[in-house]
Amino acid sequence: MTESLAALSDIPPGALPSVHRVENTPAEEAHPMIAEMVHAVYPHDEIYGDYCTLQGYVAAPPRQVYDYLAHTRSLEEWTFSLRGFTEIGDDGLWLGKDLLGDGDTDIYARTRACPEAMTVDYHCAWDQGEHLWMIYLMRVVDAQLVLDKPGSVVLWTNCHHPFYDRNPFPEKALAGREVWVGDYWDVFHPGHELELENLTQICEYRHSRGLPLTPDWL
Repeated sequence: MTESLAALSDIPPGALPSVHRVENTPAEEAHPMIAEMVHAVYPHDEIYGDYCTLQGYVAAPPRQVYDYLAHTRSLEEWTFSLRGFTEIGDDGLWLGKDLLGDGDTDIYARTRACPEAMTVDYHCAWDQGEHLWMIYLMRVVDAQLVLDKPGSVVLWTNCHHPFYDRNPFPEKALAGREVWVGDYWDVFHPGHELELENLTQICEYRHSRGLPLTPDWL
């Protein structure tokens, strides 16, 4: 499935060695990388609390970064493990695969984007698409306004929904799957740091070479 994807086809192989995706970084290699991001002394609430928030600077125009994020299939490029999205209805619902864990989990997503505020909210869920309770809240800010320099600031927050602690739809779970998405909550912050760095490098690479941030295949 993944070999036929057009993701990153406009970027030469090896050009972005620090972009880590499941295709070039097996999970067993990614785990120690993420573990190194977890500090010896780390605020307990930042890992196990109700919120996971991070932010970063991207040297690319904010409107272009927003437009890229607003495409659901951009998730196939900058996230570590979400792949193969196909729109399955006329209400903006997409179905893909999360290759984390057992590697064949259905993930449903609907993107709520607001161009005026440059917010992009991904409403997602494993296994079923009726109740999209995993909400990824993102906002792109013009860096000229907040840092007095060109570029973008990307803000990203997840909230600890109680369903992370228990699977609300066990009857829909993949047969034999031993993990649940909430099992990863304690490494959401370093894991999302890795993905935000992916996003940064991809956008900066394209912008610095005059390429559109949003490729045609999206």
